[in-house]
Amino acid sequence: MDLINQLRRSILSLSLPPPSSTLLTTLTTSRSPPPPIQSLVATAKARLLASDLTSSSLVDPSMPTLPPDIDSAAVAETKLAQNVHVQVLDVENLSASRWEQVEELEAIERGERTRGRQVIRVTAEEDGENEAGDSSFTMQASTRAATTGGAGGGTTSSGGGANAVHRLVLQDRQGKRVYAVELKRVQGIAVGKTLIGEKMMLRAGAVVARGTVLLAPETCVLLGGKVDAWHEAWLEGRLARLRESVGADRPR
Repeated sequence: MDLINQLRRSILSLSLPPPSSTLLTTLTTSRSPPPPIQSLVATAKARLLASDLTSSSLVDPSMPTLPPDIDSAAVAETKLAQNVHVQVLDVENLSASRWEQVEELEAIERGERTRGRQVIRVTAEEDGENEAGDSSFTMQASTRAATTGGAGGGTTSSGGGANAVHRLVLQDRQGKRVYAVELKRVQGIAVGKTLIGEKMMLRAGAVVARGTVLLAPETCVLLGGKVDAWHEAWLEGRLARLRESVGADRPR
């Protein structure tokens, strides 16, 4: 099989955005002999997931896009006729208060929200009390783990637990934007997990109601990726807006 066609098929089998001829040609001709197909696929994946779908020469310009009227509130319900690749521009936990969102974003900014790891702080007063015995510290740590959420468990923080509902802003190849809300919980969608610029594939059959895509595990595929400059600007801007809106009510 021709290497370019083989590479294209391998990329598409991963549900990634369709690559452009420019990307395929560059990858297969930049070295002689070319690297193994697995290496070419990995390189293509990294580049596609870090790209801006609206302006990148790495994606096929003829890739499917969102319907023109997808954001129309006049349409009670419709379904996508084909798979559409989009990128995430915003993510918000609708189940959390603004103050909880501030705390979550501040923790992310400090690097304290990591996958598979939990941060527990012990104040000086608590540390003194714990000198009486390790059992009291264990009890306090367990209590905090139950309320803030450990790795793999449900949480009540704005990071996203089993009962959280998130709203995203998605954008397609042509720059068309649309809101998307979880109809069913989708693992991987959460503040601190879902990154700005991350790529998703909305499957054919995904329901759109009153201008909003209803997300469910069976109708969307999270592909990963990130546009660094976008994510940093989003974090700073969202924190500033939330802090301003809750400034007068900030807990003491």
